[in-house]
Amino acid sequence: MNLSIIIPLLNEEESLDELFSRIDKVCNSRNLSYEIWFVDDGSTDLSWNIIENLKVQYPQINGIKFSRNYGKSQALHAAFARVNGDVIITMDADLQDFPEEIPELYDMIKTEGYDIVSGWKKKRFDNVMTKNIPSKLFNAAARKLSGVELHDFNCGLKAYRKQVVKSIDVYGDMHRYIPVLAANAGFRKITEKPVQHQARPYGTSKFGSERFVRGFLDLITLWFVSRFGGRPMHFFGAAGTVMFIVGFLSALWLGISKLIDVSQGIYGHLLTNNAWFFIALTMMVLGTLLFIAGFLGEMIIRTNRQHENYHVEQVI
Repeated sequence: MNLSIIIPLLNEEESLDELFSRIDKVCNSRNLSYEIWFVDDGSTDLSWNIIENLKVQYPQINGIKFSRNYGKSQALHAAFARVNGDVIITMDADLQDFPEEIPELYDMIKTEGYDIVSGWKKKRFDNVMTKNIPSKLFNAAARKLSGVELHDFNCGLKAYRKQVVKSIDVYGDMHRYIPVLAANAGFRKITEKPVQHQARPYGTSKFGSERFVRGFLDLITLWFVSRFGGRPMHFFGAAGTVMFIVGFLSALWLGISKLIDVSQGIYGHLLTNNAWFFIALTMMVLGTLLFIAGFLGEMIIRTNRQHENYHVEQVI
C-alpha cells in the first residue's frame, strides 16, 4: 500500500465528507493505493456516525473510537500501531490543511529519500496575537533547544517513512515534537515544505492558548529525556555526588575549625550558630536524595514496560 492517512478529530462532523472526497480524488488522480484512519478522540457530535457510514461505502476507510477525549498524541499513537502504508500522512480534520498537498509530500519521501517532511504554514490564517506570535516564539525556542531546524513544529500536515512511526513512542502532548523524537531515534533526514493554510471553514479550534505553555514544558521534558532518559544516574547521580561532596567538605571544614578553637582554649563557638552548618547539612541530605533518585530511575527503566494510557472503545 502506498499511503496511510491518519486524521485525528474531535467534533468535526461538518468537514468529514468533504475531506474524504478531496483525499479520494487526489489519490485516485495519482493512482496511489491508500487507507484512511480516522481517530475519533471522544467526539460528542455525529462524527463517529459519519465515519461508520463512510466505512460501509468505502472499504479503505478505517476508524478508531476513543471512549473519551485523550488528546492528539494518543490518537496518533493508536493509529501508528495499525497503519500499513509505505508513507504515512498525518493531517487535521478541520480542512485548514489541503489534501492536494499529499502527492508532493509522498514524492519527497519516496523519491527524495526523506524520513520526515513537515508542513510549514508560511502564511497563517489565525489570530495574530493569540496564535501567530506565540507560535513564532514557541517554534524559535523549539529549534534552539532541539537542534531540529523546522519553522513550524505544530503543523498537523506531515509525511513519514513507515519505519519512523513504527520506531517512536508518542505520549503525553509530544505530537508537536515527533520530528525531535525521530531525530533522537536516529532518523536525521528531516525537511519541511511550505504548505497552504486557510481559515477554518467549520466549527471552532479545539486548542486554546494554554497549549503553548504545555508545549514549552513538554519541550523541556523532551530535552531532558533525550539526554538523560536512558541513564538518569548520569544526571541525578552526578548532581547528588557533587552536592554531597561540597556539603561534606563544608562540614569537615567546620569540624576542623572547631577542633582548632578548642586546641587554642577557645570555647563557646557553637557550630549551630554558623549558617554554613545548616548549608552543609542540607547539601548532604539533598545530595543523598538525588543520588537515590538516580538509582531508582535506573531500576525503573530496567523493569518498567510502556502501557497504553488510553481506552479504545471501537475499531472499524
